[in-house]
Amino acid sequence: MRALVLTGPGKAEVQEVQAPVAAPGEVVVDIERVGVCGTDVELFTGEMSYLHTGRSCYPLRPGHEWCGRVSAVSEGVSPSWLGQRVTGDTMLGCGHCDRCRAGRHHVCADSAEIGISRGRPGALAEQLAVPATALHHLPDTVDPTLGALVEPGGNALRAVRAAGLAADDRLLVLGTGTIGLLTALFARADGAEVHLLGRDSDGLRLAESLGFTDAWTRGSLPCLPWDAVIDASNAPELPALALDLVEPGRRIVYIGLAGTPSTIDTRDLALKDVTAVGILGGSAGLAGAIAAYAEASVDARPLVAATVGLAETADVLAGRRPTGAGPGPKIHIDPRR
Repeated sequence: MRALVLTGPGKAEVQEVQAPVAAPGEVVVDIERVGVCGTDVELFTGEMSYLHTGRSCYPLRPGHEWCGRVSAVSEGVSPSWLGQRVTGDTMLGCGHCDRCRAGRHHVCADSAEIGISRGRPGALAEQLAVPATALHHLPDTVDPTLGALVEPGGNALRAVRAAGLAADDRLLVLGTGTIGLLTALFARADGAEVHLLGRDSDGLRLAESLGFTDAWTRGSLPCLPWDAVIDASNAPELPALALDLVEPGRRIVYIGLAGTPSTIDTRDLALKDVTAVGILGGSAGLAGAIAAYAEASVDARPLVAATVGLAETADVLAGRRPTGAGPGPKIHIDPRR
């Protein structure tokens, strides 16, 4: 089969590789759609921290935001999965440690991440082998575009839940990339009053087109009480800004990761009696994201600027937007092209 292989920093090519065979407990999925994530870009450029700690290494096959149809099952897996449209969890825990047994498999010390770490091949390929325990069924109302947005949607939904919002609470989301906009969409669906902070007016246009009229730059941000602040940016100075802006006794959520260390003054955290929550992975939010997409309370499809074939993935990873791409921050890949 064809698969995208990262062979070194800045090097990516489509290769013919061995098609996957379902190991015990696994299925094989024919991939329909894959989202390109910032993590994929960091793996391509060589900036990803896992490449420096040894958790990831080249050659590497990326892709962890995906959907497809089950085409084979191994012995011991229910044949009812055959033909089902599915997506799956990126985080694969060992299944037997204390963290996994407590439902925190996404932080298992021995976890492998599909398309990211410990040599687990990713979905930027025609087929993918994945444990059946990681699968989530996709209803017919969730098309391939939405199916490949379940994983980032699960992350965003977890961030919204962590903010502890009640209906009509005022939320400020820092960042207007994929996660920031998804967070805003899920929070609005839950009844929050959502504001977004972007770098410039150009970056806020998509937010405004999605109906977020309260979209601000740093210079225009109004002085309002923020019941929660979610930092979905990659700017090292914004975690401290989130702490400065949030109402005392409320919550800040950190889901964005900066390329350099960011700092906050923990004295401010304590003296404001603020709860700070970090979010890693969408595992606990995947089912909720699918439900929101299926019932159309959240429509994330405008976030996808273009869908291209596997051969164009290297250009996307290098930062070149496809010809005719829309304003959205997300590019999708159809490996069947």
